[in-house]
Amino acid sequence: MNPPASPTPRLAGRTVLVTGSGTGIGRHHALRLAAEGAAVVVNDLAPRPGGADAAQEVADEITAAGGTAVVAHADVSRWEEAERLVRSSVEAFGHLDVVVNNAGILRDALLVSMSEAEWDAVMAVHLKGHAAVMHHAAVYWREQSKAGRPVRASIVNTTSTSGLFGNAGQANYAAAKAGIIGLTLTAALELARYGVRSNVLVPAARTAMTEGVPALRELMKAPEDPDAFDGWHPAHVSTYVAWLAGADCPVNGSVVYASGHAVRPVQTYFRTAGIEAPGRPLTLEELDEAVPPLVDKLVPRA
Repeated sequence: MNPPASPTPRLAGRTVLVTGSGTGIGRHHALRLAAEGAAVVVNDLAPRPGGADAAQEVADEITAAGGTAVVAHADVSRWEEAERLVRSSVEAFGHLDVVVNNAGILRDALLVSMSEAEWDAVMAVHLKGHAAVMHHAAVYWREQSKAGRPVRASIVNTTSTSGLFGNAGQANYAAAKAGIIGLTLTAALELARYGVRSNVLVPAARTAMTEGVPALRELMKAPEDPDAFDGWHPAHVSTYVAWLAGADCPVNGSVVYASGHAVRPVQTYFRTAGIEAPGRPLTLEELDEAVPPLVDKLVPRA
C-alpha cells in the first residue's frame, strides 16, 4: 500500500533513524524512507524471548526490496539507551542525517482514575523518548558542525490531535503530545545554528488507536472498493515525512497535520484581540464582561 517512490530518490545518501518503526505508522515511515533511497535504522524494543522481532521483519522487508536497513533495539525512554541508539546509527552508516521520533504507547484512563504508573509510562516513552533521542542526535550534529563538516539534518517529531485539542480519557497522552510541540519549537530555535531543522507531524491516519474510537473508526474506514484511493491509510502520511527528511527541505519550526489527501499547517499558540486598562489593573467586573465572549470566539462552550 506504500505510495510509489519518486522517479529520482529524494533521500539517496542520507541515513535516517526511525523510532518505534517495527509496526504501525513507524513501519510505513521506514519503508517509504528506504524507498526514497535512505539507509534506515529500524528501531523498536528488543523482542521478548520467543517473540517475533518486528524491527527485524521491517529491515528484512526493506532489504528484500533492494533497500538498505539495519536494526537497533533500544528503549528510547532510557537516556543511556537513546545515546547508544544514536551512536549505533552513526556507526552503521558513518553518519546520521534524520531522526524521526515515532515511538509511543497508550495507557488511556480518565484523569480521576489514572494511576501514577499510567501517567509516568506515557510521559517516559513519548516526551522523554523524543527528548532523549533529540539530545544525543543534537550533540552529534553540534560536534560535526564545530568540526567544520556540513550538517543538513532534520528532526521529525510526532504529536497528535489530542495534543492540540485534548481528548477525554487521554490526559497523559495529550499532555505528552502537547509537550512534544513545545520541545520541537524550542529545538528549532536552538539547533538551526548547527544546520538542524525540527518540525512536528500531526498524523491523520487509520491506526490501532483510531480503530478503538467509534467515531474515528467510521470516519477512517477503508473503502469497500479495493481499487479506490484509501486516504486514511497510514502509508500516505509517510510521504510528508519523506519530504521533511530531505536535505533541501526549507521548513523549520512547523506543526503540520497530514493525511493521505491533505497537508494543513497548524497555527500554534498566539495572542488574539483582548482588553486592556492602561495604567491600572483590570477589575473582576471588567473580566466578567469582556473575557467570556473573547474566549467563546476561539473555544465555543460545550
